[in-house]
Amino acid sequence: MEARLNLFANPVAGKFMRYINSAGRAISDSTLPAATQELVKIRASQINGCGFCTDMHTKDAAHAGETAQRLHLVAAWREAKVFTDAERAALELVEQGTRIADAAGGVTDEAWADAAKHYDEDQLAALVSLIALINAYNRLNVVVQQPAGDYEPGMFG
Repeated sequence: MEARLNLFANPVAGKFMRYINSAGRAISDSTLPAATQELVKIRASQINGCGFCTDMHTKDAAHAGETAQRLHLVAAWREAKVFTDAERAALELVEQGTRIADAAGGVTDEAWADAAKHYDEDQLAALVSLIALINAYNRLNVVVQQPAGDYEPGMFG
């Protein structure tokens, strides 16, 4: 299986990817916990059906020490006891922020208030930015049908 378009070789796509990768550094350098960042990326990627990003972020999370149990339970986080209240709030926010078209009101006040109980303003800014960023990556990869399975931690950095 090959992608419809090589995002890494095409000059326009490559330039765009450099810009959004740069934006991603502002998030990764924030005080939003790294484990939370990976959980958010994984959950959005699952929702969007992005195999490439799901593969990448589960492998990156495992490489950083995340447990297999937690990785296996991300899709069923509501029924899982292995996530903190803060992580649960972030997972709810990413679900609502990713499924905007499915909910007439977008992100609920309750979901926002719950996240605000656990994260300061800078962390909330990073979380919102991360939700937007991972959704952009997911859409790029789904549109071009980027194949999944070959990612190795660190291969892009």
